[in-house]
Amino acid sequence: MNRNEFARRRQHLTRMMGEGTIAILPAKPVSKRNRDNEYPYRPDSDFWYLTGFPEPEAVLVLIPGRKHGEYILFCRERDAQMERWSGSVAGQEGAIEKYGADDSFPIADIDDILPGLLENRSQVYYTMGRERGFDQQLIGWINRLRGKARAGVHVPDNIIALDHLLHEMRLIKSAAEIKLMRYAAQVSAQAHCRAMRACRPGLYEYQIEAELLHEFVYNGCRFPAYSSIVAGGENACVLHYIDNRDRLKNNDLLLIDAGAEYQNYASDITRTFPVNGKFRRPQKALYNVVLAAQQAAIAQVKPGNHWNEPHEAAVQVITEGLVKLGLLKGKVGTLVKKEAYKPFFMHRTGHWLGMDVHDVGEYKVGDSWRVLEPGMVMTVEPGIYIPPKSRGVDKKWWNIGIRIEDDILVTKSGCEVLTAGVPRTVEEIEALMRSSEHD
Repeated sequence: MNRNEFARRRQHLTRMMGEGTIAILPAKPVSKRNRDNEYPYRPDSDFWYLTGFPEPEAVLVLIPGRKHGEYILFCRERDAQMERWSGSVAGQEGAIEKYGADDSFPIADIDDILPGLLENRSQVYYTMGRERGFDQQLIGWINRLRGKARAGVHVPDNIIALDHLLHEMRLIKSAAEIKLMRYAAQVSAQAHCRAMRACRPGLYEYQIEAELLHEFVYNGCRFPAYSSIVAGGENACVLHYIDNRDRLKNNDLLLIDAGAEYQNYASDITRTFPVNGKFRRPQKALYNVVLAAQQAAIAQVKPGNHWNEPHEAAVQVITEGLVKLGLLKGKVGTLVKKEAYKPFFMHRTGHWLGMDVHDVGEYKVGDSWRVLEPGMVMTVEPGIYIPPKSRGVDKKWWNIGIRIEDDILVTKSGCEVLTAGVPRTVEEIEALMRSSEHD
C-alpha cells in the first residue's frame, strides 16, 4: 500500500484530535510459541493502519501542531551483528525515509524522551488496557510530570480512548483497502473451489485444510485470516470447530469456514458441500433454506438500510423454511418473535470485515442500529445446525450443519459480493465436484 495512504490516515486523525493533544500507540510485543520459538510477527491492526510499520518494539506518537513534525516513531536501532541473525530493521533513517516519520528515536531512549513530549499537552489519546506493561509506563511518565507542576509544567488532564476515533475511521474502507480485500477474497474463493475438487470420502479434514493453505500461500497470502474450520458431519454443528482431524465419511456434509489474509486484510468464506459430491434429499432441503436466507439478507445490504436488516431478513426466511420442513410448528410471526429458530440458528448473520476478521466498528450508534454506508464491508452468513440426538427432531436431519458465508461491500448503489467466485447453489456445487472426477 502506498505510504501516502498511511499519511492521509494520520492527518485525518490529528485533525479530529485537535491541537494541544497527543496520541500514543505502541506496537504489540512478540509472542512466544514455545521455547526459543516465536509466532510469526503480525502487527497490531490499529498500529499498522496508521504506520504500515512491520516491526515490533515500536511506538507511534502523533502531536498535532508540533513544529518539528507531528509524526514520531520510536523503533529499534540498526545493529549489524543482530541483523545477521534476524534480518534487517528499518532503524531511525528507515523510519523516516521508508515509513514517512517526521522524526524517529531509538526505542531504548523512550523513557528519557517521551515524558518531554507529554509536557503541556491537555489530553492523551491512548488505548488503555491493551498492553498493560505499557499502561504502567505511561502512568509513570504522567506521574513524573506531576512532580514538575510547581515549575509550571502542565500535566495532561485526562486520557481519552484512541480506539473510538480510530475504529470509526477503519469502518469505512478506502479504494486502496478494497483493492487488497478483493484480492484476498479472490484467492480465498480459489481455495474453496480447490477444496471442493479435492474432497472425497476417506480423506481427513486436515488434508482438505492443506489444500486451502496451499492455495493461500502459493498466491502470496502467507497466513489464513483466522484458524480454518474444516468440519465434516456432526463436527459442522460445533460453530468454532478447529481440530480438523477426523476422517470424512460418505454421505456427510463438509463445512469449510476459511479465508486468506493479504497484506493484513482478511477474507472470510464459508461453504458447505457433500463429501461425495451429491446432496442427499434432507441435506438439499435444508441447504436451500440457508441459501434463500442468505440471498434475502444480501438484498438488504445497501446504503440507508440499518445493520440489522440483513439479519432480520435471514431470520424470517429460515423460520419459514423450518416450518415448511416440519422442524418448527406454529405461525411464523409468533415463532420469530419468540426466537423459536434459535436452537437451529443461534448466531448473528454477519460481522464487520477488514484488517481483523471480526473487524472494529460499533454496530449501534446510541440505541439505534448503525446505518449502512458505502465503503463498509461485512459478512452475510446464515446457518442451520442440527447435531445428533437433537430432541424432538427426526433422525434424518441429524448431523447436518450448514453455513453459507460471503464478503459484501456496501456500494453507492447497493452492494458487491467480493467472494462471488465460489459456487453457492446445489447445482453449481455438484457440477464443480463432478468435473473434478475427470481432471
